[in-house]
Parts: sequence; structure tokens; C-alpha cells
Amino acid sequence: MRTTCEILKESKTIAVVGISGKPGRDSGRIALFLKSKGYNVVGVNPIKKEFEGIKVYGSLKDIEFPIDIVDVFRNSASIPQLIPDVLDVNPKVLWLQLGIRNDEAVKPVADAGIEVIQDECIAIEYNFCIPSTFTR
Repeated sequence: MRTTCEILKESKTIAVVGISGKPGRDSGRIALFLKSKGYNVVGVNPIKKEFEGIKVYGSLKDIEFPIDIVDVFRNSASIPQLIPDVLDVNPKVLWLQLGIRNDEAVKPVADAGIEVIQDECIAIEYNFCIPSTFTR
């Protein structure tokens, strides 16, 4: 299993599930942060098409290219509904943001060989792992 730092250094494409255009929401701020660091960032939200220059898809299955990290900004209780799509798109990593954890729901993902990170902020981990001068 790779470390969080290895995952962030090796990844290129991140799908932000639950991206929101509401001011002050972490999902939008972190998506823009990741984009500024050189990642190919796309959003997933069934009612949005775009967020500040980031293309937004209705579902994970609508994304027509490989995804390295599925970064989830949804509450823990909604994770089970995401699992079939995660398994279908087969990302390298399923990342549940800080405060989001559902061990039972993510078990099939881990069993499929997809790395799972729960209850961790991708931006905090990035700042810890990668020097501030590094961009992709």
C-alpha cells in the first residue's frame, strides 16, 4: 500500500464528488487548490455543469477518462450510494474527506484493490507531503 504522499505525487486526475458552487464550501476551495497545484480536476454534481473553469459531470460514470483519485465531499451516510459508481470507474484511490468515514460501505472498494483513505483532508496532506514550490 502506498503512502498518502506517494499517492499525491503519482496522481494526475482527481474527481471531486459533491463539488459545490456555494461560497465558502470546502469542496470548491479544495478543487481550486488542487487545480492550482497542476492536477487535472473535474467535479461531480448532478445539477452543475461547471465550477470556476472546472468541468462538472453528472456522475462518476459520465467521466470518459481514467481517474486517479475520487475525492468525496458527501456525508458519511451517503457513501453507500457512491460505491457502485466507484467500482465501475475503478480509480486508483477513493478518498473520503476530513470528517467522512464509512468502514462498511468502503469494504467492497478495498476488496476490489482500490486504495481507500478516510477522514483525511487532501489539501492538508498535500501541504504536508509536497513542498510549496512544487507544481505538477
